[in-house]
Amino acid sequence: MLETEFYRVKRLPPYVFAEVNAMKARARAAGDDIIDLGMGNPDQPTPQHIVDKLAEAAANPRAHRYSASRGIPGLRRALAAYYERRFNVTVDPDTETIVTLGSKEGLANLAQAITSPGDIVLAPNPSYPIHAFGFIIAGGSVRHIPCEPNQAFLDALERGVRHSVPKPIAVLLNYPSNPTALLANLDFYGQVVDFCRYHGIWILSDMAYSEIYFGDEPPPSILQVPGAREVAVEFTSLSKSYNMPGWRIGFAAGNRHLIGALTRIKSYLDYGAFTPVQVAATAALNGPQDCVAEIRSLYKDRRDAMVEAFDQTGWSIPSPPATMFAWAPLPPAFAHLGSLEFSKLLLQEAKVAVSPGIGFGEHGDQHVRIALVENRQRIRQAARNIKTFLSNYDKVLEDSERKRTEV
Repeated sequence: MLETEFYRVKRLPPYVFAEVNAMKARARAAGDDIIDLGMGNPDQPTPQHIVDKLAEAAANPRAHRYSASRGIPGLRRALAAYYERRFNVTVDPDTETIVTLGSKEGLANLAQAITSPGDIVLAPNPSYPIHAFGFIIAGGSVRHIPCEPNQAFLDALERGVRHSVPKPIAVLLNYPSNPTALLANLDFYGQVVDFCRYHGIWILSDMAYSEIYFGDEPPPSILQVPGAREVAVEFTSLSKSYNMPGWRIGFAAGNRHLIGALTRIKSYLDYGAFTPVQVAATAALNGPQDCVAEIRSLYKDRRDAMVEAFDQTGWSIPSPPATMFAWAPLPPAFAHLGSLEFSKLLLQEAKVAVSPGIGFGEHGDQHVRIALVENRQRIRQAARNIKTFLSNYDKVLEDSERKRTEV
């Protein structure tokens, strides 16, 4: 009989979100109106000038041929111009940039490029799953560190080097953070860069939410730190900034050795995104940026509506300073259930879908992630449903416990 437990698949736990997604699908099939605050999937259309550029480029038969796996030159120049304009950082479009099929693909393929079996990486917990599992799929091992950009993080880096055999090859950063919405400043980045340069550790920074922020100061790039390009590469994406999630277009910029390694791997795996998509992405980066400000304002309005409405239910949620997510602690009466069981109850009783925090790592199990992907009216409706759910928590918990003991 053939072996069906494949090595890399065996290293991946069941996808936690799949259980909630299956419940959501069954509820919708039964006619329930589910308010979906789970997946971070922007609900607004891509700005029209970007769509128009896609259609224009797609009408040219010459654009239907194979593209370039590292990205068309015009798009790489546009990315370099973005870094110059936004961060006052100069990157070489030929040697220090590459176009990826979204930041997720870029991170996973760079992990494949730099990881040997048994290599150790330091990844925050909780964090976006690919940050850890990209290296696990590549045959590496993950040592978890705190996600907050503070002294505890820096102390964990020190312990990670002192107690890991072999020495870690890389550390993952993600600010603004998915799922926690935490922000890092340049002083923190500078300390991480100094530490990693001294110990010879690569830095992989994910900045997919760099343009979704709500304060006066935009999030910085790690490449603003002097010497960062000796050890760091940074991933960005157009998915959230321009409402382009399904277009699958992102970038990496920074250390030329890491960019070169990713380029070599990608040359074997793909021919790059469809050329008209890359042309449209170039128009996004080089064109008017008022659409980005409008998208940012939309999420800020939804954030404020959610925090206010949920607070009135008795479920107080910290106001996120960035991203399209809120990282919500479980209501105290339900904390003992953990995030997955609470998410299932919320879907079943309140018809509201959220992402269980356990899906982002075991240290996220006392939280759920709430995505701002419904309009303010729907967010307020979710709050009304949740208020009814929480007001009946004694009965809800009693029924839940009875069902579990009957299984």
